[in-house]
Amino acid sequence: MSEFESEKYDYVIIGGGAAGLASAQYAARGGLSVLVLDLAGAGGQVLQIADLENYPGVFPAVDGTTFTMTMQKQAESFGAKILQTQVLSIDKTGGSFVVKTKKASYEAACLCIATGAIHRNLEVPGEKEFTGRGVSYCATCDGPFFRNKKIVVVGGGDSACSEAIYLSTLSSDVSIIHRRDTFRAQQAVIDKMLAAGVKPLYDSVVKEIKGGVKVESVIVENVKTGEQSEFACDAVFIFTGMLPQTDLVEMLPKDPSGYILTDENMETSVPGLFAAGDVRSKPFRQVVTAVSDGAIAAHVASERIRNAK
Repeated sequence: MSEFESEKYDYVIIGGGAAGLASAQYAARGGLSVLVLDLAGAGGQVLQIADLENYPGVFPAVDGTTFTMTMQKQAESFGAKILQTQVLSIDKTGGSFVVKTKKASYEAACLCIATGAIHRNLEVPGEKEFTGRGVSYCATCDGPFFRNKKIVVVGGGDSACSEAIYLSTLSSDVSIIHRRDTFRAQQAVIDKMLAAGVKPLYDSVVKEIKGGVKVESVIVENVKTGEQSEFACDAVFIFTGMLPQTDLVEMLPKDPSGYILTDENMETSVPGLFAAGDVRSKPFRQVVTAVSDGAIAAHVASERIRNAK
């Protein structure tokens, strides 16, 4: 294909994570011509999972890379095309969507945004190094690995407090570190968390995560006094917010947290434009719900395209 030449597809998906790959598989299996575009290639947040043990039907547990490679091969076996490239813009001309990259443009009858959300990091020494080895951003995914262990939660909003409550069902030694002297979560959630025995550490921030092969401790600083202390722990669960990746579709209606609003068909306010996975406004974000979103979007898009033809 020459530079800036346009290719036509029935269905283009932006994002190669679990939602995007599932959507590609269902759409391609349904007979649509399908293209998946992702700057990092296939995988998304799933690649950070060391042991995916709660995905129905996948047992024993597999690592996120193995799971992703299988999803990619499955989608490609039905004819989906997956390209590693950056999407620069999205436009709608008449009844078609035009997706532009640096070297090409792609036209499609239907488009799915599956760009996901990224965790807001602490940006402290040890966080990146110990991700998957004691540092986690998902209590449901990784909490069971630390049953009866010393757990530290970082954050002060609804997500942090709710996840701390869940972790307290797995361990009696759960502490939550928050930079302010009061939590930002709803009072009912805070009350439930404290009643569950979660120990709060106010006016404090994590300055470093330490360990050998895995997490062994955190360095905590009091923001008012500057005093630093070291706390032994086996796991650090970070819930300081998520950043939905919506730069390409800023015009779409979103919820107060910035997630794209859709109907039950995964369709946004723009006909033919779908959103699936962690970028979408919903109450529960897991690999299994992302896959479900992608499958629904593909099914509805397939019906829309078949009817149009």
